[in-house]
Amino acid sequence: MGFKCGIVGLPNVGKSTLFNALTQTAAAQAANYPFCTIEPNVGDVAVPDPRLDQLAAIGKSQQIIPTRITFVDIAGIVRGASKGEGLGNQFLANIREVDAIVHVVRCFEDGDITHVEGKVDPIADIETIETELMLADLESLEKRVINLEKKAKGGDKESKELVDLINRALVHLRDGRPARMTEVKVEEQKAFEMLNLLTSKKVLYVCNVEEASADKGNAFSEKVFARAKEEGGKAVVVSAKIESEIAVMPAEDQKDFLEAVGLTEPGLNRVIRAGYDLLHLVTYFTVGPKEARAWTITQGTKAPGAAGVIHTDFEKGFIRAETIAYADYTALGGEAGARDAGKLRLEGKEYVVADGDVLHFRFAN
Repeated sequence: MGFKCGIVGLPNVGKSTLFNALTQTAAAQAANYPFCTIEPNVGDVAVPDPRLDQLAAIGKSQQIIPTRITFVDIAGIVRGASKGEGLGNQFLANIREVDAIVHVVRCFEDGDITHVEGKVDPIADIETIETELMLADLESLEKRVINLEKKAKGGDKESKELVDLINRALVHLRDGRPARMTEVKVEEQKAFEMLNLLTSKKVLYVCNVEEASADKGNAFSEKVFARAKEEGGKAVVVSAKIESEIAVMPAEDQKDFLEAVGLTEPGLNRVIRAGYDLLHLVTYFTVGPKEARAWTITQGTKAPGAAGVIHTDFEKGFIRAETIAYADYTALGGEAGARDAGKLRLEGKEYVVADGDVLHFRFAN
């Protein structure tokens, strides 16, 4: 699995500039990696992982296939969007389909770019969008709970449990807090996800700063980082302008350009890593002469579930996973060296796949 992030933000915060940089980066990758543009506002980009290149070199793989991340450029949100202002219902539908929200926040002054609210205030911007999402969730749940309460009074156990869950979420929403603040029991997690609430999505704040602050951020971005920490979320600093310049550069020129502006890597790499961390995702690899490939799974996934990401038959007929840690695979020169050194392990159905594992699945047809 990859993951799908919806890029949201007020108008004129650099949201579309960031998205365009992502899609240009993806287009530049097309020479080496499979790439597709699903729709004009959807970009599918390879996840940078230097480990994959090293594994491919050791395994003499003909092809390198990274895992993917999909970015959806959601229409600029304005005050009143929950009531249909701007593109209202369209942006709500788009957000419901993503795994996480990438909230681009303007953290730069520029007299030539008008701020929709008349002043640069990243925290106020965050609250404007969060309020619209909470209002939409509030309206959705208040409509839904009426019918469920009737069923619950009639003795329907499932409806009664769902009403209790919804009411707990409503307490937060009515107090101006997002639905993700709701305490959800493990056994309720699936039902909570089925509510498809906008404010239950995890949020990554992307602080769009001026070029001079691209390495360390500025006073505006510091406020956003503090906000993210309070929420238990994530934030990264990016200069969308720099990213758009990097995206169209030949690969051989990028390193010198990054060094000149005080960066060691494109900001988009940080966005992707932060997104993986936010969603508790890890990567495992398969390596062979035909291809070296990265696969994304959720932390805590057991071996059969990891096999199922490749093909459902692998999960159904799972026997065992031949497992080599990335460090052992690279230090010992590949599968044969790891096997000879006793570093190739046979793991069963209860094995929890670790980030960086190189796996070969055995399964029954």
